[in-house]
Amino acid sequence: MPYMKDRKSKVIVITGASSGIGLATALRLAKEGNEVYGISRNEFSSDKFSCLVGDVNDESRMVSLFDEIEKREGRIDALINNAGFGIAGAIADTKKENVEAIVNTNLTAVISLSGKIIPYLQRAGGGNIINISSVGGIVPLPFQACYSATKAGVEIFSRALAGEVKQDNIKVTAVLPGDTKTGFTKARIVDEKQDSTYNGRMKKSVGRMAHDEQHGKSPDTVAKVISKVLKSKRPPLRKTVGFMSKFEVFLTRIVSTKFINSIVKKIYG
Repeated sequence: MPYMKDRKSKVIVITGASSGIGLATALRLAKEGNEVYGISRNEFSSDKFSCLVGDVNDESRMVSLFDEIEKREGRIDALINNAGFGIAGAIADTKKENVEAIVNTNLTAVISLSGKIIPYLQRAGGGNIINISSVGGIVPLPFQACYSATKAGVEIFSRALAGEVKQDNIKVTAVLPGDTKTGFTKARIVDEKQDSTYNGRMKKSVGRMAHDEQHGKSPDTVAKVISKVLKSKRPPLRKTVGFMSKFEVFLTRIVSTKFINSIVKKIYG
């Protein structure tokens, strides 16, 4: 089917769609009349959108799912790279295997799947790649250094990719949620050692993060923003979600990095 700029119904693929922001986004986009394919590494079900099982770190499996979706629908219009997880802890106490795992899922898979989806979007005449980053990638937090690093990578990668694929009518946006109330908090991996000199500060910091997240915005707030990005003819390269998050990002433009770090340390350090 030829691509039409004003086509309202889109075929959309979302990773990490079994819970949190991914699930809220899948439900909202399906309700708006889109054909939504949610992918998760674990079995899940919904009567509102199609559910497929696939691990974002398994490139061959993901490509086979893209093939299946294109064959069924005739096209793919958008990929939302949402799958990810968090680890917390002092860098001195962080296990190498956890560092590799979070980099693979939060960043490497985003890069890989963005590259693999491009031919499908080209055949559709254009489309969207939306990568879920985080305000933590702009304002990094102590004891979440690995998570912040991966999300900063997603932000920079998205901007670079946008310049490559613009000629193909493919639009790339990094969406930056702030504190959001999801199961992400409970699923966070915490690295610690019993005799570590960092344990007291780390536990206090992680407790503050968990409190802020569980009193944060609903995942549907993020889903609404993603929906607007998909509907926009000229979506932004970066879209921050929530007033306070926008304010935090704005501050990084007008005050020194050292000052920002000192404030963050007082709250989370």
